[in-house]
This record gives sequence, structure tokens and C-alpha cells, in this order.
Amino acid sequence: MSSDEESIVDEVEEEELTDLSNSDVCTKYQEASKIVNLALSGLVQQCVPGAKIIDLCQFGTTVMETQSAKLYTKKVDGAVVERGVAFPVCISVNEVVCNHSPLASEELEPLKAGDIVKIDLGCHIDGYISVAAHTLVVAESPDKPAEASEELGNVANAAYNAMLVAAASIKAGATNRDVTAAVSRVAEAYGVNPISSVRMHQMKRYVMDGVKEVALKEPTPEDLEEGDEKVPDCTFEQAEVYAVDVALSTGDGKAKPSELRTTVFKRNVEINYKLKMKASRAVLTEVDKKFPTLPFTLRHFEDERQARMGITENVSHGLLNPYPSLIEKTGTVAHFKCTVLLLPSGTSRVTGLELPEYFKTTKEPDEETAKILTAIAEAAAKKAKKKAAKKKKKKASA
Repeated sequence: MSSDEESIVDEVEEEELTDLSNSDVCTKYQEASKIVNLALSGLVQQCVPGAKIIDLCQFGTTVMETQSAKLYTKKVDGAVVERGVAFPVCISVNEVVCNHSPLASEELEPLKAGDIVKIDLGCHIDGYISVAAHTLVVAESPDKPAEASEELGNVANAAYNAMLVAAASIKAGATNRDVTAAVSRVAEAYGVNPISSVRMHQMKRYVMDGVKEVALKEPTPEDLEEGDEKVPDCTFEQAEVYAVDVALSTGDGKAKPSELRTTVFKRNVEINYKLKMKASRAVLTEVDKKFPTLPFTLRHFEDERQARMGITENVSHGLLNPYPSLIEKTGTVAHFKCTVLLLPSGTSRVTGLELPEYFKTTKEPDEETAKILTAIAEAAAKKAKKKAAKKKKKKASA
């Protein structure tokens, strides 16, 4: 989202405190995060041989919609608190990197054992967004654990560790260059390459891709010639929220739009245009009513056929920004994403699942990365021990 677009949101909310310094805002982020983790965990269990991608997308959507509907049910100033899907459930298989959320009429073949699945989704409570992504391998059966090749195990460990280190590096006073350097160190140690088009973004109320962003790698002169852009420098501040998005590849990392239909879009609120086609006007009207600021999928439209017809003119005139399904044919890809809150007590990672145990590697991270990962593991163990003791005490007093 551009600075002008953000200012529109900021002007509307200038009298309302909408960052983490407001405890109610913090709670809404945390509740959205719980729902994201629940949906993600459920989807991991649903990824079995024979599962249809469209069914998985619908399952994740239903979890987020039904769980969020249970919260904040009282009206505020006479208006219902908006909540639900912030980013459509995307199930990207094998060489497809991200953004695959198919239409019912264009379903691909069901999942099979050995498929590499990347799950991506987001939920919001009152516009406060939480997101996550996860990579897994489809197991042959519940009794037979999934297996991953050494190549996949290596890139999965690299991507997951890069996400952890990046999340730990996003703290008040640090810069986006610090995070890019941290990700580059991990990628180099494991001998893999970042997907150059993937970015980490600051998130605000109803804003998924804020002005502050982090590149996974510094563009080379050749990258700049090919159209890549250098990310402006920025410094992180307390009370901010970020989507820590990492996708790494054993190939060259230059993912390209696939031949799959693009179904995920977002309204560009800065652009207005008098559309000529009736179907195009109907699509824009529905977008402005149901999805005025956050990404959506054509699958959520009442009339899918009309949506397919009307989307082209909207995109060609810049009214909608597309999220094409990206493909990486030169190597194997792993994708992980989490949400972090920059709290007074430090950076808190509130979404994301554990790395599956079947992802194994013989490679080791560099010394600096190893220290950070050790500190993260020790903090997690301490937190788990404290939680277990609290649970035991509560049980004893019951």
C-alpha cells in the first residue's frame, strides 16, 4: 500500500489509537493469531492423499469465519465489528510458490503422497490482521510419516530458521537492512536462494502491505536491470506489527507468474475509473461493498462466471491489484510466514507452527545465526516450562 493510501486510513482513525499501545488492539491481534494457528493446524491435518485443494481452501475459510464470528459480537457505536478472512486461504503445491486459491470450476488434481504443500492464510478482528504460512509434505497414510528428500529438508530448515532469525531481528531501533542481512546469512549457510519477489511488510489496521517493508535479499545490478526495485531504508519502532514472510529455493529464486488463473486480488483505493462493461461494474460494486481494503478471491463472489468476466477490465485500469500464482521451476521451494508484535517486553511471534520433524539437513547455520537460534530455543523452553507449572498448579487447586 502506498503512503497516500495509508494516509486515507490514518485520517479516518486519527482520533482512535490503533497500534499496540492500545491494549484492546493488542488483544484483537492476539485473538486473530489464535484463529490463524487453529486454521493452519487443521489444514495440516487435512492435507492427505485424495484431498481436493478447493475443499482445503473452503475448510480454512470456514474455520476463520466461524471462529472469528464468536468474538466481539456486541455492536460498537451501532455498528458490527468486522472480522473474518484477511487473506484468502492459498494451497500451493510443488513448484507453485504461493497465491494458488482455485475456483470450483478449475480444480486441479487431488493431493497425493509426497506432494510439497505450501499453506498461506490470514485472519482479522476489527481490521487487525494476523497471517501465517507453512510448508509440509503429504504423508502416505496416518501410520506412515511423511518423508522429505535431503534437498527439501535442507531448504525447509533454511526457510524456517530464516523466519525465526528475521522475526527476532525485527525490534525497535533495528533496520530492514539488518533483517535482510540476517536472512542472507542463513540462505548462504544452507546454500539456497531467497525468492526475490517476496517481501516482509508492516501491517496496520486494514493495511496488509504497509510502506515499511523488508527484502529477502539485496538486489544485484542485474536484478535491478531486470526490473527488481531496491526497498527504501526504514527503522522499526515499538508498537508496530509485521508479517515475517520467507520463501527460499534450491534454484535461482526467480519465481515467475504461472499459467494458473489469478484469483486473488486487492482493491486499489487510489484509482477511480468509469468502467464500460456491466459485468466489470458489478464486480467493482461487490468488491467495494465486501472487500474494500483487504485481499479477496473470486471464489467468494456470488456469481463466479460474472466475476471471471468482469475482473479483466478492473485489473487493466488499475482498480484491482492481482496476486498471481508464482512458480519456481529451477528448484525446490519452502515457504514459512509468521506475525510479530513489537511489544514493550520485546518482539513476540504470535503465529506459525513448528517445523515438521521429517525436514532434516546435515548443514549447519553460521555462528551468529546459531547463537540467535539457541536463544530462541531457550526462551521457548522457559516459556513452556512456566506454562506447564501454571497448568499443574491450577489442576492441583481444582
